[in-house]
Amino acid sequence: MIAFLSPMKSSFSILLMTISLMALGLVGCATPNNIGVMNPPGDQMDTNAVARLHIGDTVTIVFSGLPPEANMEPHEEPIKEDGSITLPDIGHVKAAGKTAGELQDLIHSMYVPHLYRHLTITVRTSADRVYYVRGEVKTPGRQIYVGQMTVTKAITSAGDFTDYANRRKVWLTRSNGQRFKLNCASILAGEQPDPPVFPGDQIEVARLLF
Repeated sequence: MIAFLSPMKSSFSILLMTISLMALGLVGCATPNNIGVMNPPGDQMDTNAVARLHIGDTVTIVFSGLPPEANMEPHEEPIKEDGSITLPDIGHVKAAGKTAGELQDLIHSMYVPHLYRHLTITVRTSADRVYYVRGEVKTPGRQIYVGQMTVTKAITSAGDFTDYANRRKVWLTRSNGQRFKLNCASILAGEQPDPPVFPGDQIEVARLLF
């Protein structure tokens, strides 16, 4: 025997079904309280990213692959206020804001093939680079940047969190002024990526509110 619903009951059933679907949709879109923090853009999330050169960094340019008569000695120079260095035969080269690899490619393109047919350029930097860790860490202050640093490693290098640290409220401020709120509890749990730290960056760990 087939049962037929009255128009009123049928409409009521459709309404209930619609409300149920809407509720499921809202649940599916919900974000846990400990996730939903703002993360740096993709290029800044790359943990293999290379730090960029800054004004005042000392760079050494090594020339190789040239005939002996070229007599190109290694050139060492701090990056000037205008962001450039001055090299033999080619003059000013913009260095600030570039990675060592980008600077190598630029210098190579300025020498080859205009002045030399074959040339290998190596860029090295000997300048001390620093970042800063402040707030609820055991040894706040300036830290020496030695390459491929992340936020949680930087906090560890500053003595780790204090007992009053709010691990869910850590601020990362880039040298260009960009600021991001991070949840280090989620990062340490493997739920979020650990952003890289570059020279000039500042990390501040907030205090728990009781």
